[in-house]
Amino acid sequence: MTEMKRRRSFEPGHRLKFMVLVDETPECDRAVHFAVRRAARLTARVVMLAVAEPPETLEWLGVGEAMRAEAEAEVRERLEQLAAAARQAAGVDPEIVVRTGERADEILRLIRDDEDIGFLVLAAAAGTEGPGPLVSSIAGRAAGTFPVPVVIVPGALSEAEISALAG
Repeated sequence: MTEMKRRRSFEPGHRLKFMVLVDETPECDRAVHFAVRRAARLTARVVMLAVAEPPETLEWLGVGEAMRAEAEAEVRERLEQLAAAARQAAGVDPEIVVRTGERADEILRLIRDDEDIGFLVLAAAAGTEGPGPLVSSIAGRAAGTFPVPVVIVPGALSEAEISALAG
């Protein structure tokens, strides 16, 4: 793992940020709701990260670039919808970040680059098949070395339950 910058979110000129990974899963909105409610309570900020998967090797005739642009447009649309919901639910205007690459790598890269990110907020799947691959990966294998605390929001919680927990 690359060396991380020291977290500075409570120093003068800095402000705590909750980072949320936005994806296509149905429970993703649970994580966003928790992050924006908690950020509003603490007068913190929210960073919403969406990672577009890079296209397979179709680089000839610009096909790969067109596919990359289409994937980024799709994730940006999802981010904009969730950002509008965040503004309405908690009055928080999230910072939107779109990256292309491997999710885990891009999460770590953004945390490394932004020293105000103090928490990563993820949502666990509500079903019985397990919490989901990203939650399993971070909570299991990398939990002891992850650079910031990870908040895992159960996907089965209602908005009212999340609001009661987040403040």
